Amino acid sequence: MPVTESRRVRDHRTRSIELVDMQSGGDVSRIVTRGVGHLPGRSVLEQMRYIKQYGDGLRRWLLNEPYGDPYMSVDLIVPPDHPQAQAGYIIMEAMGYPLYSGSNTICTATAILENGVVPMEEGEQTLVLESPAGLAWVTAHNRDGRVQSITTRSEPAFVFEQDMKVDVPGWGEVTFDLVWSGAYFALVEAEDLNLVLAPGEIERMWQFGLAFVEAARSVVTDQHPELGEVGPLPFIHFMGPLEPVDGGYRSRSATYVHPGVICRSPTGTGTSARMALMHEKNQLRVGDTLETVSPKGSSFVGRLLAETRVSHYRAVSTDITGRAWTIARSEVFLDLDDPLVDVSDLENVLISDPDS
Repeated sequence: MPVTESRRVRDHRTRSIELVDMQSGGDVSRIVTRGVGHLPGRSVLEQMRYIKQYGDGLRRWLLNEPYGDPYMSVDLIVPPDHPQAQAGYIIMEAMGYPLYSGSNTICTATAILENGVVPMEEGEQTLVLESPAGLAWVTAHNRDGRVQSITTRSEPAFVFEQDMKVDVPGWGEVTFDLVWSGAYFALVEAEDLNLVLAPGEIERMWQFGLAFVEAARSVVTDQHPELGEVGPLPFIHFMGPLEPVDGGYRSRSATYVHPGVICRSPTGTGTSARMALMHEKNQLRVGDTLETVSPKGSSFVGRLLAETRVSHYRAVSTDITGRAWTIARSEVFLDLDDPLVDVSDLENVLISDPDS
């Protein structure tokens, strides 16, 4: 029997939210479109810091069993502060709150257009979103009411430090480069670790990632030169060999998300980080592309747009192109007496009246 409005349980101990589940490159993003109340703070960054401190139960509820999976992400649509932005969004993952993410932006932009949060236009459409890291400039290609592809350009990426070294238990001394592209990434050469970035090696990548992050966090900065404190090292990007193609390169890649997740997609921010490093090493020029291919075989195409600066660092502007697919539209209910959910701070952010 179908569930009807009259059968829904609606009382003072029940909360509900509406979700659109999307996937891009194999990574699932749960877009929260309704059910979360006003968050204090003007900018999306301030709203993110509020929910991180006072409403983190939302992230834990939607990403942990039995309601979710740590391999997923959550994207909360919020009002933007910047006058050019049409919507804002806060990204939540197992590791916490990344300031920007390529796959999450692709999924969120698609959900916003295909679900009428911003009216869709046939053909090419420009959409500006405000992430905690700043503006994401999106170009959507739409046909017959569906988004065929998303190209997103975020804030610049830059190399913070090259040839850093850390002793990793069980792996020895590991050399890595530290790059900012919406979060700090430690970039490592897969061949140096005898990894081929295939599905059968996901467990070894996970094992290395866990040991590496625990060893490296003490030597990696948690400060961005303009944004201030951005949290401990969250990501490792494994770089496969470069294969020349027309206009640039193609390469297998993989991204570890602490604690214990290997992304299904090649990750947009990981691709941007590698392009910034390749430009610093004179391997990539303005206009060149880098297609990254995940262990699952999905791919994103990055393009180096321009040289710029972040504080006193040389930086690059890049964009990433991919596509998102709708998995489900749903209303998720939470009984605040459910013993498997920590609701201690959920009441700070969830709307008590489902119809408000």
